[in-house]
Amino acid sequence: MRAKTKRLVTISLLSGISFVLGFTPLGFIPIPPANATTMHIPVIIGAILEGPIAGMVIGLIFGVSSIIQALLRPNILSFAFVNPLVSVLPRILIGLVSYYSYRLVFELFSSNKEKVSKWRDSVSIGVSAALGTFTNTAGVLGMMYLLFADRIATAMGVAREAVGGVVLAIGLTNGIPEIIIAILITVGVIRAVKKAGY
Repeated sequence: MRAKTKRLVTISLLSGISFVLGFTPLGFIPIPPANATTMHIPVIIGAILEGPIAGMVIGLIFGVSSIIQALLRPNILSFAFVNPLVSVLPRILIGLVSYYSYRLVFELFSSNKEKVSKWRDSVSIGVSAALGTFTNTAGVLGMMYLLFADRIATAMGVAREAVGGVVLAIGLTNGIPEIIIAILITVGVIRAVKKAGY
C-alpha cells in the first residue's frame, strides 16, 4: 500500500510539473521554426523512479499539453502537433525507452560492482536521459516528416526535396541542447532524490 501511495504521489507531482511547464515559457521554448522543450524531463524522471507505466502516463500528459499548446499558441508547424501521432505517441514512448535503457545499462554495469559502484547509477541515468530525449526528438520529427512533408514544404516555403534537411536541422538545433539539459537535470534530480532516501 505504501509503495502504491508513493507511486501515485510521484506521478501526480511530476504530472503537475509537466502541466505547469506546458503552460509557461519554461516548457516550450520558441526556437523558430519549432519549439524546444524541457517537458520530456519529468517523463524520464518518472520512468526511472517509478517504472514504464508512470513514465507513459506523464508522457501522455506531455503529449496532450503539446496539442493544447499548438492550438493556443500556434507557429508555422503547429498543424502537425494537433495530430496525436506527432504530439502524443512519441511522448508516451519516452517513458518506455527511458526506463528500459536505464535498467539495461545499470544491469550491464552491475556485473562488475566494485569498479563501477560509485558512478554506474549516474551513467545509467545519463544514458536513459539521452535516449529518452532522442526518442522525443526523433519520434516527433520523424512522424512530422512521414505525415506532413508536403505541408511543411508549403509552410516553410521550401522544395519538397529539402524537407528532410530542414527536419534534420531542427533536430540538431533543438535536440542537442535538449539532450544536454536533460542529462544534467535528470542526473542531479534523481541522485538527490535517492540520496534523500527515496
